Amino acid sequence: MTAAYVALGGNLGDPRRQLLEAMDALAHLPGTRVLRRSRLYRTPPWGVLEQPPFLNAAVLLDTDLAPQALLDALLAIEQRAGRVRAERNGPRTLDLDLLHMDDVQLDDERLTLPHPRIAERAFVLLPLNDIAPDLRLPGQGRVADLLAAADTQGCECLIEDRLAE
Repeated sequence: MTAAYVALGGNLGDPRRQLLEAMDALAHLPGTRVLRRSRLYRTPPWGVLEQPPFLNAAVLLDTDLAPQALLDALLAIEQRAGRVRAERNGPRTLDLDLLHMDDVQLDDERLTLPHPRIAERAFVLLPLNDIAPDLRLPGQGRVADLLAAADTQGCECLIEDRLAE
């Protein structure tokens, strides 16, 4: 079993429901358990600014799936949620990003692990810090330290909407 960290986000339709359904789908992947769930965060759009705010979360999985197989499963969950890849950083029903897998460093045409832009994105760091503040990402640093240096302006923790188990 390998620890895998997945970021979840969405800003179209009913993002809260879509994130919860995606977490349920992740828990039902073969050889996979959801170990931790973050709180839910409302965050400003990134990249394409003329779109609704996002809801973001993160989960820690324990999985037997290889990185490419897990990526394929994430893409299938997105597709079932109605994800249309019209533009990069544009609005979406659901976005699932494989951020990191313990003891895996990978860089190919489909997947780079750890995700190379984690340190740039408060919408990833906030929920990731909920579930793994001491996680050290090769080449980037410790999650809590990366978050301390990130611009979190406009990000809001939805405390009343606790997703953590």
